[in-house]
Amino acid sequence: MKRIVLFATVAGLLLAAGPARAAAVVGQPAPEFTLTDSNGKSHSLTSFKGKHVVLEWNNFDCPFVVKHYGSGNMQKLQKAYTGKGVVWLTVNSSAAGKQGHLQAAEVAAKLGERKAAPSAYLLDADGTVGKLYGAKTTPHMFVIDPQGKLVYAGAIDDKPSTDQADIAGARNLVAAALDEALAGKPVSVATSTPYGCSVKY
Repeated sequence: MKRIVLFATVAGLLLAAGPARAAAVVGQPAPEFTLTDSNGKSHSLTSFKGKHVVLEWNNFDCPFVVKHYGSGNMQKLQKAYTGKGVVWLTVNSSAAGKQGHLQAAEVAAKLGERKAAPSAYLLDADGTVGKLYGAKTTPHMFVIDPQGKLVYAGAIDDKPSTDQADIAGARNLVAAALDEALAGKPVSVATSTPYGCSVKY
C-alpha cells in the first residue's frame, strides 16, 4: 500500500512539474504571458514583437544577484542593450513571505539604490510565469528574438560563483547571445545550466 501511495505521489509531482519545465524550449516560440510592473502597467510579451527581449529572474537578496548588481555588471548589460533597442524585463517570482518578495511600492527604491535600468520590473508573486518558463534560479536568463522565438536560456555567464572577482574572467553568455542575435546570426551557445539561488516560489 505504501508503495502505491508513494508511486502515486511521485507520479503526481512529475505530472505537475512536467508542463512547466517543457513550456519554454529554445528554438520554439516563447510562452506568451502578461504581467503587471511595479508601476501598475501591464506588459504582454506579444506587445514586444519585432524587438529582442531579455527576461532576467531576480531576487535582490540572493548572493548571486548581489554579485552581478554589486559589481555593476547587470546594470551595465541593461544599459548597453536597452540602448540598442532591446527590451529588458526583470521578473520577480518570489512569493509573499519568501526571500526577495517585493511589494510594488518597494521596487523603485530598490532599483534606485542599485542604479538598475531594466525596461520594466515585473511582479509574478504567484509564480505563474516563472513556472511557465521553468525559471529555477536568480538570476536565470532568457533571450527572445523579434519573431518571438526563444534563442537563449540559462546562466548569465560561465562562472557559477558569488565572487565579483570572477566576472572579469567570465564569458558573458547573455551578451554573446544578444550580440549574435542582433547581428542576425544563430546563437552559438543557446543553452547553459543556470546558477544562483532557487526561485522562491
